[in-house]
Formats: sequence, structure tokens, C-alpha cells
Amino acid sequence: QVHLVESGGGLVQTGGSLRLSCKASGIVFNLATMYWYRQAPGNQRELVATSTHDGDTNYTDSMKGRFTISRDYARRTVYLQMNSLKPEDTAVYYCNTNWRGRSFWGQGTQVTVAS
Repeated sequence: QVHLVESGGGLVQTGGSLRLSCKASGIVFNLATMYWYRQAPGNQRELVATSTHDGDTNYTDSMKGRFTISRDYARRTVYLQMNSLKPEDTAVYYCNTNWRGRSFWGQGTQVTVAS
């Protein structure tokens, strides 16, 4: 059974930093592309960053230079380091992967950036 468990969200001031974690189980982590999405109230869920199985990364333009996705293969964990946070980064952040034809999501972790 596939499980994705996020952690690391919280309340931070504008300009602050947070590191989100997503621990994966039930997949061959070395072969999986991992994604971070976010969803703000009233908005659609949007892609934040991608980490392919071989380490390539991609970011939505508004996050480039501020967010960094990385992965620890031994811990089966993908991270999202978020710096220079802005109030508009406030959202629930979700980890996602597609495995054997199905899409799996974590429960989400709330990030709130106070102005």
C-alpha cells in the first residue's frame, strides 16, 4: 500500500524559511518521480516542484530561486526547502507521486506566512 506522509508545515513570518518533508512507502522510491503541490483557499491545486527518479528537478516559475526540492534515497524522503517566504505562499502543501498507473497524495501540511 502506498503512503505519503508530509510534515514540517507551520506558521512563519514573511521572509522566513521552512523545510517540508514527505516520507514515502509502498513504492520503489528510486524509480519514482515525486512532486510537491500546493492549494490555497479558493484556488486550484498547483504544481510547485518536481524531482525525477534520477535527480532532475523542475520548478514553477514563481518558486524558482526560493524553493529547492531534494530527496534522500536512504530515507525514502523528498524535501521542499522554502526560503524568502511570502504571504502568497500560504497554502496546504501536498506530496504526490504516480505509481503503477495511479496517483497518490499525502494528507497535506499547512504553511501559513504572516505578513
